[in-house]
Amino acid sequence: MVLHIVLDDGEDGFILASVPALPGCHTQGRTREEALANAGEAIHGWLASQDVTDASEHREVVEIAV
Repeated sequence: MVLHIVLDDGEDGFILASVPALPGCHTQGRTREEALANAGEAIHGWLASQDVTDASEHREVVEIAV
């Protein structure tokens, strides 16, 4: 999976990282490298929080790799 990460300079000297494709997926770091590493962790956490394995009889859960 390939996702775009938007990096912005924060007012406090930190670098802000946002993942536009994942609503609410934001983080920061003191350096560009730290912001990107934290973004990777935030993406994993966001994806884990979206677990939809509770399927009912009227809903089918299908997993695909992209």
